Amino acid sequence: MNNDETIIKVDNIKKSFKVYYDKGHTLKERALSLSRNKYEKRNVINGISFEVKRGEAVGLVGHNGCGKSTTLKMLTRIMYPDSGTISIKGRVSSLLELGAGFHPDMSGRENIYINASIFGLTTKEIDERIPEIIEFSELEDYIDNPVRTYSSGMYMRLAFSVAINVNADVLLIDEILGVGDVNFQAKCFNKLMEIKGTGTTIVLVSHSTAQIERICDRSIWIQDGLIKLEGSPIDVHREYLNFMAKQREEIQEEEEKAAAERNKAALHNSQNEAVEIDNVDILDSDNQSRRVFRIGDSMKLSVNLKANEKIQDYFIELNLVRADGVFCYGCSSAADGVKCEPWSGNKMINISFEDLKLLSGKYHFDLHVAAADGSTIRFVGKIIEFQVIAPESERGMMYIKHEWNME
Repeated sequence: MNNDETIIKVDNIKKSFKVYYDKGHTLKERALSLSRNKYEKRNVINGISFEVKRGEAVGLVGHNGCGKSTTLKMLTRIMYPDSGTISIKGRVSSLLELGAGFHPDMSGRENIYINASIFGLTTKEIDERIPEIIEFSELEDYIDNPVRTYSSGMYMRLAFSVAINVNADVLLIDEILGVGDVNFQAKCFNKLMEIKGTGTTIVLVSHSTAQIERICDRSIWIQDGLIKLEGSPIDVHREYLNFMAKQREEIQEEEEKAAAERNKAALHNSQNEAVEIDNVDILDSDNQSRRVFRIGDSMKLSVNLKANEKIQDYFIELNLVRADGVFCYGCSSAADGVKCEPWSGNKMINISFEDLKLLSGKYHFDLHVAAADGSTIRFVGKIIEFQVIAPESERGMMYIKHEWNME
């Protein structure tokens, strides 16, 4: 088997759609609105090119509407590009819409035959594989019942079991790996790794970067119909998640500004506060602004404060809180023996955190400026948010260095 053989070749594909305004649904409505059948042409894919080798697993990431699912549908030939070419070698199995083609009044067993035949299997091939498909789905007790009696989880497990047991050369997957319970999901991942090891080429679309990192050798970040970045999943996802975090921050800032304007009369004038926050940022080891970090990274919280009156005999506290409200860590200038000089006007505070040990999750900092007796001068919750990504195998809140020794 030649692992350097190119199985999928995508060459400068483009795809656009017509989005109609006031389009009628009935013949009468269309006749009455002939002059209003205006549309907007939306370019979804603006010229994408990439190749996938035999046995390689590639993940497509990007925000909703960026074009990743459209790209996958063109690979399956559900739709075709307006220009450019796509070539794929071998049998293709796709998991885009699980259970497409299932008949609700037919049994699970009968639907296996229908669905597998869609993937190109002969009746003899299905006869040989049906025991394995049923066993994998864990639906032995229900396989001869009509699928309309199945729960949504059972329905999806059956469809997934068919799709990954057809011995395809290329497997295309779109956002369907959250199938069934935790044990079944683990089983699906193991099966995907198994079929990847046999030389099956996989293209996976998912919003879960952790899933892609477990399965894929390479990630392609699609942004506005173009490839923004391509490379190892860890490197690509770090840049992608940082980009998305900054976008969320910008949207949140705009929403906060709009809310402040709407409620200006009712809001407390911040200039009446003894201490204001002018600016907050989180920097990496290269002093670059970031909102996404990996376990083991260094980070620096930079806060620019302004005192509208002279502040004396005070200390500053920071609380690190997980998004679900779990208090993770707190530090204070008083406990760390940092002397706080009397202050008025602007003041820059930098707090460095080396070798970050937090596990995957979203976090934020709270800031507390307190008088010497502990009373509050100014408290601001959630001054800035950030995200940490870590190996999915690690569990809990933080990583503790450890070593195994078995005799």
